[in-house]
Amino acid sequence: MEVSVFFRVFICLGIAFLFQECNSSEASTPESVPKEIESCSTPARPIDVSLLQSEPNKEVLEELDFPKTITYLGLKEPTYSPKTKQIPQIPSEMVLVPGGKVRIGAEDGFAHELPQFWANVESFLMDKSPVTVGQFREFVKATGYKTEADKFGNAGVINDETGKEWMLVDGANWEYPLGKKMPKALDDHPVTQVSWNDANAYAKWAGKRLPCEIEFEHAARNAKNTRTKYPWGEDIQSKGKWNANVWQGKFPLKNFVEDKFPYTSPVGHFGKTPLGLTDMSGNIWEWTSNKKFDYAALFAKDARMFKVSEEFAERGGSFLCEPQWCHGYRVSGRSGSTAETSLFHLGFRCVKDI
Repeated sequence: MEVSVFFRVFICLGIAFLFQECNSSEASTPESVPKEIESCSTPARPIDVSLLQSEPNKEVLEELDFPKTITYLGLKEPTYSPKTKQIPQIPSEMVLVPGGKVRIGAEDGFAHELPQFWANVESFLMDKSPVTVGQFREFVKATGYKTEADKFGNAGVINDETGKEWMLVDGANWEYPLGKKMPKALDDHPVTQVSWNDANAYAKWAGKRLPCEIEFEHAARNAKNTRTKYPWGEDIQSKGKWNANVWQGKFPLKNFVEDKFPYTSPVGHFGKTPLGLTDMSGNIWEWTSNKKFDYAALFAKDARMFKVSEEFAERGGSFLCEPQWCHGYRVSGRSGSTAETSLFHLGFRCVKDI
């Protein structure tokens, strides 16, 4: 793909990345963005249950290609009997996510988090934290891999001086996420400016894979179907301290940076979830393995009535999220980008089958 073509794709699709929790009904274009920024209210739309079935649509299920850890999907609550498995020695950088049943989505969330549905998930291993700059550097040194941002010669960054628009910055890549005129990324921060394709290349090299959305939410719900807003509970602040790296203020007008991090923060800085994972909320959006899909599409009698996107789903929210805009760091929060996209608030972590 030529850079000029990428720029047109980025303008037409990429501007919505930051605001996509808004689910604007109109395509995002340079002309539509100012209007879109005025409001970000996406009440849950009514779903015609007569168009749905309790079991997944086979055509949609095949397209989403969920991993073998997902053993049940349905609108009805299942029973769950864990499979007897010998748990291998767990690598120091990973956590065991026990199997269980989980209800995906949220009644008080955005439209693309409905309808809620149930899943049975078998045990798997998950990286404690997002892949760091230092870890990604090891991969690049070992393989000579060249990211898509490096191939394109630029990547997506918010322009602080012109109303927070997205722009392509020449030289922005995984080492210099803000561009070569800004400092290098620190090794203990999550790697960003990596595309979905880049993330999969790293995962394959590491003998792992990307998590699907259901695995990510199951882990964020502590493998116990906890129903709190965040993995740790209901509050983004505790005793005056922030529990995650998110936007403090009113986006996009002012970030008070009360957590001391205007961009990414070191992985694990804000502590662990009850399951032992870090950065499951805030800091960066994280790639998942499946395409972003309308939940109703999964259970549609006629899949043509609903939508499976060409974008790949992201989870976790980022340092750009704040509740009046993109409350993406909730457990059920979702986003998505095209496979070749690289952005300064988007990274990944890996999982491994048992």
